[in-house]
Amino acid sequence: MIAAIFRRPGELEIAEVETPEIGPGEVLIKVGANTVCGTDVRILRGEKTAGIERGTVIGHEFAGRVAGVGKNVRGYEVGAPVAMAPVISCGRCYYCKRGMENSCTNPRIMGYDTDGGLEEYTRIPAAAVEAGNLFVAKEDLPPEHLALAEPLSCCVNGHRRSRIGVDDVVLILGCGPIGMFHTQLALLAGARTVIVSEPSESRRDFARKLGAHVTVDPASEDLPEVVSEATGGLGADSVIICIGVPKLVNDALRLARKGGRVNIFAGLAGAGWSDIEANLIHYNELEVTGSSDARRSDYEVALRMIESGRVRVEEMVTHRFPLESAAEAIEKSASGEGIKVAIMP
Repeated sequence: MIAAIFRRPGELEIAEVETPEIGPGEVLIKVGANTVCGTDVRILRGEKTAGIERGTVIGHEFAGRVAGVGKNVRGYEVGAPVAMAPVISCGRCYYCKRGMENSCTNPRIMGYDTDGGLEEYTRIPAAAVEAGNLFVAKEDLPPEHLALAEPLSCCVNGHRRSRIGVDDVVLILGCGPIGMFHTQLALLAGARTVIVSEPSESRRDFARKLGAHVTVDPASEDLPEVVSEATGGLGADSVIICIGVPKLVNDALRLARKGGRVNIFAGLAGAGWSDIEANLIHYNELEVTGSSDARRSDYEVALRMIESGRVRVEEMVTHRFPLESAAEAIEKSASGEGIKVAIMP
């Protein structure tokens, strides 16, 4: 079979390798699709190195079908459609024991330090099978749709921390795939008004198709004025930063109402530093949260939302590439020309 192996920054080798052999407790998956994440771009460019092992098959947003089942494995049948939550938490650390497995101090992550989805067949470790990271899909949807349960699960985590409720005004800063998911989740939660700020015209158009009430081009329109008009001068109840631009943190603080909530969902570019006006948090009694990765329960929620059609994903997959063109697919994702790029082994 062939696999896309990360050798070093700038080098993704497409190589012939042996099909993985599975042992007791393991499951073999025939990968149907691996959608490209911004993290894959950062790995290939050398911008993300922590936790990444050279010689690993990258790709962490994947789905496929069961191709083999190891001894003592129950609940998986050959041919069943499956999707994988890639963070394999240890289950023993302080955070795992307190319901914060997404903050596990000793995780294994498929596509980072364990072979992931950019290969024709991938082996699911016994620890992941036992923990329930591999989900059997209830609906036989295209694998590139099921693969999007991973980024959506991260948004489910961020959405929960944003505490969006009925009649809230929500401001989404950035409307790439993550912003599109947060837009849909806010609407499902009953938000009265969802405002999306995004410089790309095509992505603003798509946000409107998803149901966003107001879209703003921050390069040519006055975003604070738009938010003020929509809220009677109060500011947004909840602001979610969905693109890693450091200056947006201060913008978000200014655009939230007193007692409002700001979620820094996106990892910030560079060293991740942002100069903020801390008195805005102090005097306006703002709640500022971050969110990172997802729990298995978030993944299951995301998968079921995709299966039920409550979250629309079919139009989000705009480009498909064969595995042999994995590097090209990752660069296409980085270009921003489409929405979600899928690599189909």
